Amino acid sequence: MPGLSARAKRFITLVVTCGVIAILVGIPTFNTDTNVKFVFYLLFTALSSGLKVRLPGITGTLSVNYVFILLGVLELSQGQTTLIASIGTTVQSLIVTKQRPKLVQVVFNATALATCGFASYQIYHSPFLRAINSSMPIMLFWTACSYFLMNTLTTACVIALTEGKSVRVVWMDSFFWTAPQYLFGAAMAALLKTINSTLGWEYSVLVVPGIYMVYRSYQLYLGRLEEEKKHVAEVADLHLRTIEALALAIEAKDDTTHSHLRRVQVYAMEIAREMGLGAEHVRALEAAALLHDIGKLAVPEYIINKPGRLTKEEFEKMKVHPVVGAEILECVQFPYPVVPIVRSHHEKWDGTGYPDGLKGPEIPIGARILAAVDCLDALASDRQYRRALPLEEALAYVVGRAGKEFDPEVVGVLKNRIHEYEAKARSATPKLSSSKLSVRARIARGEAPAAGLAELATAVNSNQHGSAPDFISSIAAARQEFQMLHEVTRDLGNSLSLEDTLSLLASRLKNLIPHDAISIYCLAAHELIPQYVSGEDEKLFKSLRIPLGEGLSGWVAQNKLHIVNGNPSVESSYLNDESKFSTLRSAIAVPLDGMAGVVGVLTLYSRNADAFSQDNLRILLAITSKVGLTIENARTYQQVEQSIGTDKLTGLANAHALFHGLDQRLRRARDDGGNLSVLVLDLDGFKGVNDRFGHLAGNQVLQAAGDRMRKMFREQDLVARMGGDEFVIVMDTAFPELVEQKSRQLAEMISDVGEIVCSERLLSLSVGSATFPQDGDTAEALLGEADKRMYTQKQQHHRERPPLAPARSLVTK
Repeated sequence: MPGLSARAKRFITLVVTCGVIAILVGIPTFNTDTNVKFVFYLLFTALSSGLKVRLPGITGTLSVNYVFILLGVLELSQGQTTLIASIGTTVQSLIVTKQRPKLVQVVFNATALATCGFASYQIYHSPFLRAINSSMPIMLFWTACSYFLMNTLTTACVIALTEGKSVRVVWMDSFFWTAPQYLFGAAMAALLKTINSTLGWEYSVLVVPGIYMVYRSYQLYLGRLEEEKKHVAEVADLHLRTIEALALAIEAKDDTTHSHLRRVQVYAMEIAREMGLGAEHVRALEAAALLHDIGKLAVPEYIINKPGRLTKEEFEKMKVHPVVGAEILECVQFPYPVVPIVRSHHEKWDGTGYPDGLKGPEIPIGARILAAVDCLDALASDRQYRRALPLEEALAYVVGRAGKEFDPEVVGVLKNRIHEYEAKARSATPKLSSSKLSVRARIARGEAPAAGLAELATAVNSNQHGSAPDFISSIAAARQEFQMLHEVTRDLGNSLSLEDTLSLLASRLKNLIPHDAISIYCLAAHELIPQYVSGEDEKLFKSLRIPLGEGLSGWVAQNKLHIVNGNPSVESSYLNDESKFSTLRSAIAVPLDGMAGVVGVLTLYSRNADAFSQDNLRILLAITSKVGLTIENARTYQQVEQSIGTDKLTGLANAHALFHGLDQRLRRARDDGGNLSVLVLDLDGFKGVNDRFGHLAGNQVLQAAGDRMRKMFREQDLVARMGGDEFVIVMDTAFPELVEQKSRQLAEMISDVGEIVCSERLLSLSVGSATFPQDGDTAEALLGEADKRMYTQKQQHHRERPPLAPARSLVTK
């Protein structure tokens, strides 16, 4: 009996044992004089066992074979009656079944009915009952009642034990209503007894159509009952789907609720069952767990998704959501008390909650349960303003506030069963749709509303603070601050290099606002790309590509609002990688506005909690517009410079960009004491390609060669086309072995390109290299030395090259 509880196994064993004993005890009582009648009744019992109906709500069935079992009690021996009951039930278990029953089920049913038949026989023939009233109808009435109770209670017990239900509920819902049928069966048995006594037992076959009509009437009745039940289930399912659709409306405002709602529902339902709440309260809690935050539809989205602490004004707006949620759900007119739970789920046990300040038992029990599990799961889940706590820490927080914020009884249940509930929450199949709503979709059609578009403007309100006791120091500090701000804004426009501009800004801010890390993000294709990073966790912040709306800086960029003392650990939350998060404890971030909107975000991080003040925010807001415009100008200049320095045919750097990039690398190599190598390449046989196949084929060769060179070299290396068929490659920190290896690879690549374009191996490569500082310390010296070595190799190739084949054209006529 695998998968059954110990209680179920003990009960089944007891019933099987009693049934076997009943059969063994009954064997010696067989009456051979009634063998023909016995076989006849046994045959009809088997046939009537197929006339069965499925009982609603459980896995059991009911047949009309009890008529012949009761008839056996009246006319056969104890052993024969017991055997008829056992065999009839076995047939009932095996025929006309959608699913083949297990052996243990068949054995249990056979032995249980053997026990019932044996006991019924003993009751009917007991001297005690005959002494009270020897009338056959009266004795048969008590026998039928006893048979009904033993049969239905035994079956109800085993169903309750195996399916985890209440015995009383199973018996009342599925068996109690069948009592009149057993009494009618007793009447049929009495009628058959009378016919047998008057006309002979053979005439009992005439009653069979009447038995079939009884079966047919029950079948039709239960069929209609099943249809009504199905209709009710469909309506309930529609009701639940409506609830889940409302829950998805919440998700559209708050992405963190998607799995949170389902987990809260699992926890709340388990606690409700453990505390023995009535069916009405359980159903109400099931709906309220999904809908308790529906009032957030009335709260601005930037407040809901703010990755930091709320201001007093923002919290006032957030506090309306229980009231609004209750008002929304009042329109639904639930048949159970959902609205009070939603309205009161932020009330506290000590009366300090909102919106009504209810205290202790005044708070609805469903709201008390919801408050505790909602807090627990919120702490154990990632939020915009902090990372998730371990489950044990979250539970410790809730337990520590029992009797203050939460109902001690609810917390006690939660504490004792936390790991069991967590396992169920993890394994539960989400009822809500796993697909995300299209809240970020961009709709191509529709340029403006009928009333036209408004011009957006951002106003900044400065917070006023009281004067310091030492007004002279305050005046001096204000003058120093003004001077430093003036220097920042003056120096920002001195360079069109984005890297130099951001480096200068970072150095100035270090003196203005103490911080442990700085990251300046630029907006590109709906992502924030770190353009300048310095300080702690530098490697982490440099690796981020923050989508708009994600993390702390992504929220600032999307909502065009600043944030003070946000949580840096959420910057990388979009990665869903627990190993990648910042250990810094507070951050201040401001959007950087250009002419066309937000161009980036400036974020300062600190290892201290609540490290930044309103004064720090004021300083940043004073320079953001200048910083934003400077970044916008520098990026525009960078794009123009890049287009000027790009070879149109290959997309590689041109001669102008080559000299500029080589000079930069030489300066860096001198400062760092490093080295670099310059490779000058010339395609041997390229003129023959143009002459034989045309300039279109020549361009294809150059484009393919440029594309492959770009992929062959590192990001920090510079690949350029000098002109014609001549290329130059500058390799940072390149040793002779690497230069030689790359030269061989380049020669093989050029030969392959020639064969792909011209279907012949017409091309080879001449390569000359020079290394800083051994072969020169200027761009001209290095290029000259590499060019001279390249020509030496080219002359050698000319001596080795075979005569050209006759010309042909790639163009078909």
